[in-house]
Amino acid sequence: MARDRGAQCKQCRREGVKLFLKGERCLTDKCGVERRSYPPGEHGRGRAKQSEYRLQLREKQKARRYYGVLEKQFRSYYDKASRQAGVTGENLLRLLESRFDNVLVRLGFASSRRQSRQLILHGHWTINGRRVNVPSYQVRPDDVIAIKAGSTATQTIRDATELTSAVPAWLLADHDGLTAKMLRPPARDEIDTPVQEQLIVELYSK
Repeated sequence: MARDRGAQCKQCRREGVKLFLKGERCLTDKCGVERRSYPPGEHGRGRAKQSEYRLQLREKQKARRYYGVLEKQFRSYYDKASRQAGVTGENLLRLLESRFDNVLVRLGFASSRRQSRQLILHGHWTINGRRVNVPSYQVRPDDVIAIKAGSTATQTIRDATELTSAVPAWLLADHDGLTAKMLRPPARDEIDTPVQEQLIVELYSK
């Protein structure tokens, strides 16, 4: 499976905002953004030239890194969103939010998307009673998510739930039974991704 193997803290520093790529570590004073709040590299503290294209590119990179998808896959999501009825930017965020690895994080069953992907790839989760090991699987309304019987990752998942303060209204979670259900697609005001999706649309529309 293709994935970004780059340093995660550098990605947050490049975007100038916490992307919570390392789960619990991002909540401590060890967070890279907290320790060095400037972009990585030799010229990180220099004055970057601001331009319309740069702002649009940074928003796209921020969203891509936040959800942990590569460029080709991200473009594929945009193309699909543009063909759907409604606002393209909001459609894009809904598609990304509905990814199986992201849904597990929103439910509190994983502390980061990287951990979520690992749990999925190792076959610890089922959807509607069938094992699903594809992180990009699109979860749909009324889908029931449950831990696989006999999973050896139960304690790891329970540890992750302790870090969760709240579950979004479009999801229903049972942290005791380690089961969940997607009630409906998320509304835009229920998606707290730190991006301005309109800038991404403007970038791809050129």
